[in-house]
Amino acid sequence: MRKLLFPGWLGGALLALTLAGCDAPREAVTIHEHNAVPDNLSDWHVVEAIDGKLVLNERVTPYDLNTALFTDYAHKLRTVWMPEGASAVYGEDDFDYPVGTVISKTFYYPLATDGSVLNTDDYSADFAGSGLNLNKVKLIETRLLVKRVDGWQALPYVWNEAQTDAVLEIAGDAKRLQLVSADGSSERFTYVVPDANQCAGCHADNHTQKAIRPIGPRARHLNKDYAYQEGTENQLLYWQQMGYLSGLPELAAVPRNVDYKDVAASLDERARSYLDINCGHCHNPSGAADTSGLMLYGAEHDMRRLGVCKPPVAAGTGSGDRLFAIVPGSPEASILNFRVESTDPGAMMPELGRSLAHKEGAELLKQWIASMPGSCKAG
Repeated sequence: MRKLLFPGWLGGALLALTLAGCDAPREAVTIHEHNAVPDNLSDWHVVEAIDGKLVLNERVTPYDLNTALFTDYAHKLRTVWMPEGASAVYGEDDFDYPVGTVISKTFYYPLATDGSVLNTDDYSADFAGSGLNLNKVKLIETRLLVKRVDGWQALPYVWNEAQTDAVLEIAGDAKRLQLVSADGSSERFTYVVPDANQCAGCHADNHTQKAIRPIGPRARHLNKDYAYQEGTENQLLYWQQMGYLSGLPELAAVPRNVDYKDVAASLDERARSYLDINCGHCHNPSGAADTSGLMLYGAEHDMRRLGVCKPPVAAGTGSGDRLFAIVPGSPEASILNFRVESTDPGAMMPELGRSLAHKEGAELLKQWIASMPGSCKAG
């Protein structure tokens, strides 16, 4: 039975996660037909609530990203599973995942004693040796991406109040929550679970093909160390060793984003990594926002296309009456900052996946733009 340790971002309390979850025999991961998906998450046998813990089945492997997509300060438990003998084929931009792959992402919050949810980067209290401690967290949803012969199928499951199982909600859902920060301040907000069609709003990052693809588990996001019980190992190498990845080149040739919070990295690297994961799936040459001409994906190097002194294609509430996407040295005059800081559905960016503004991300982008030399003045 293989055991893993959750990685260093869990606040230093690295606790073993038993992949089989418990000593009693469990049913193997079950792949259901495209038109016969079960109503209950537990019928997949990927992640299940057992004895007060959310546990992972055998060969269901947790993973982490260098910089993650912001979702209203929710914590996320990400996993991947592939059929025995099947592996993903490495690609610099995308992996070619085998049919039968199941990627899961469980969204949850640490609980305060009064039942409100906590805004914290500390994951250490969330886990009890063999799984996610359901007495300490509020489960919201688990999203599955299942690789079919004709592409990926997105399935949103919403957890019941008893946290015993999650139910398929094709039409999505909404949860009213109160988020409490470390300084004691709190705010009420509505956490929105996307419907199955809205999943394509982000995951179909090529709007011509309109095909859903994973956003997070790509080389540049996965290329980082992870603390396993056997020792710390690069995630890509570990996937290769367990048979989940083939064709991996030397790590020196693999792209790598940085952690946006890592002050050892340059301000530019941190901001670009943040924009890549949060905005790049739409703002790329094939994405839903390609007509805007604003390219925020990681491989863009043209500063004008990145937004510097670039006017919007269409004015309106989304511009905040500002003239350029990025005004060097002036975040307060930049449309990018206005949209990232906004919670107006007609102006905010990203348009889906959040109800709150990400204060730390917005502050990073402020610092980045404030550090830029030059101006947008003619002549």
